[in-house]
Amino acid sequence: MGQFGFLIDMDGVIYKGKQVVEGANRFIQRLLDEQIPFAFLTNNSQRTRRDGVIKLARMGIHVDESHIFTCAMATARFLASQKPGGTAFVIGEGGLLQALHKNGYAIVDDDPDYVVVGEGRMFNMETVEAAVRMILRGSKLIATNLDPNCPTAHGLRPGCGAIVAMLETATGLKAFSVGKPSPVMMRSARKELGLSTGGVVMIGDTMETDILGGVSMGYRTVLVLTGSTKREDLVRYAYRPDVVIDSIGQLCEEHIFQHVIEGLAVDPAPQEAPA
Repeated sequence: MGQFGFLIDMDGVIYKGKQVVEGANRFIQRLLDEQIPFAFLTNNSQRTRRDGVIKLARMGIHVDESHIFTCAMATARFLASQKPGGTAFVIGEGGLLQALHKNGYAIVDDDPDYVVVGEGRMFNMETVEAAVRMILRGSKLIATNLDPNCPTAHGLRPGCGAIVAMLETATGLKAFSVGKPSPVMMRSARKELGLSTGGVVMIGDTMETDILGGVSMGYRTVLVLTGSTKREDLVRYAYRPDVVIDSIGQLCEEHIFQHVIEGLAVDPAPQEAPA
């Protein structure tokens, strides 16, 4: 069968708000105990890897920073490969700023190589106006992701995609997005785990990001129904996950776990996990 591993979305899969999904901790502990490669794959650019580790630890899931892979990391690595030692004007927060600095980027307020947009509430119209002027003068617009909104304990709030849409409308120019479902992030995360394409299982709750990204890369995809996608939503999409389960806790059941793993060696028709 060869080596296999998991890319796992966080919000809606491992937890909802501050509540861990039942069975998630047992599944992750199995991966740790059996030394199965995995990474949590998140389109949240606000948090650093360390922030993610602490958030999970408070829910009883104990991993280290190597298990966290964010769209901020993917964005910073991509920009460093495109223009080493470049400059960026950032609309975003700590996770994005740290990732850019770690990859050799300077944060500037004038004439940047890139205008980089992430999630956050620390922006205003003055910042947006400055970004528009920079883009029109030639700075390239980069989105850490295009998610239109973000779930919070109090409901949805505008996401990175909403801020990017405002800049795109104002400038008439389109952003290049690095986060899920972009192959840039999906491929970078796979390489981080040292896996081949055929050895990756993507577990997510969102068809437009997790599942689309996995399908596009040729990964095996598992949709959980604890997040944004419901079973009745599936008929609206031209693509489907390989396996549909109620929650990640079901992967603690040996026959379902084996069903997912064994499917890596074949190209099965889309189906639900066996009852």
